[in-house]
Amino acid sequence: MEKINVAINGFGRIGRQAFKIALEKKEIQIVAINDLASPQVLAHLLKYDSNYGIYSKEVSSDDKHIIVDGEKILVLSEKDPSALPWKKMKVDVVIESTGRFNSAETAGAHIKAGAKKVVISSPAKDEGETKTFVLSVNDKDYNGEPIISNASCTTNCITPVAQILEEKFGIKKIMMTTIHSYTAEQNLVDGPPPGQHSTDLRRARAAAQNIVPTSTGATIAATEAIPNLKGLFHGLSIRVPTAVGSLSDFVALLEKKTTKEELNQTFLEASKTSRFKGILSVSNAPLVSSDIVGNPSSAIVDLGLTEVIDGDFVKVVAWYDNEFGYSNRLVEEVIMVAGK
Repeated sequence: MEKINVAINGFGRIGRQAFKIALEKKEIQIVAINDLASPQVLAHLLKYDSNYGIYSKEVSSDDKHIIVDGEKILVLSEKDPSALPWKKMKVDVVIESTGRFNSAETAGAHIKAGAKKVVISSPAKDEGETKTFVLSVNDKDYNGEPIISNASCTTNCITPVAQILEEKFGIKKIMMTTIHSYTAEQNLVDGPPPGQHSTDLRRARAAAQNIVPTSTGATIAATEAIPNLKGLFHGLSIRVPTAVGSLSDFVALLEKKTTKEELNQTFLEASKTSRFKGILSVSNAPLVSSDIVGNPSSAIVDLGLTEVIDGDFVKVVAWYDNEFGYSNRLVEEVIMVAGK
């Protein structure tokens, strides 16, 4: 079987997890990484990970490559994606994980450089132009678009949950709060807010010392995948002092009345279907965030935290590993787009 030639643009938290996952996929050949850091730095960060421990594979580097179990992967250092040698390298799909090129216009530079497809590892900034696809929810609507968004880690958690609620009970309105581990888009110590969040003064504060309320685009992206929830789904993010592992807390008013037992049974049954298996799972265990680190599911519904008031007002809680869980869906979406 001919392999999918994949390049990764941006070798940060998501890029590195996607790399490790992609290496285990027989369908994929990683042909290049583009990042402004040196191969030596990238190799070190690949091998030693504060969240996931020491990588089991042998990792080294030379001036132009990182080397994993003897296999050389070319490392490029190009600021302008349109100047990358994707045509020469016959790149089928680019994983765009810099966080910078997240629209059809900017990610289109990879297409100009010769890549066939681009999957953006964040919500698209040109809402409505770049389509968002969430596996298990609207992936069957993919028709070969060259540039798509895999949305965010939070969107991949909340969208399957919302889809199940909508299909089974109907949703009148729904709110979501994500209790989210801190990320590089926050400050280590108090200082001006970083990057694109320059007007968010809460993000100016030290991430590991504070509970930081902030905005999230996750619900907007979710309604790109579930259009009939537009105007009915809203949320916010509470950033907390944990390095990885997050939780989405839903409160919804349903069209049909239910019970806690029926609601939990609905998620249990959905988790066993071919549609949601491996994407949405359930747990009866008294979990804390450390317990779901390294879990490949997009959403782990915590059945013990489900609540129902008067039949139609419900609370559902779902855990997710905001790095590893998301990166699994990212790689699976790469395989999906390469096949169409």
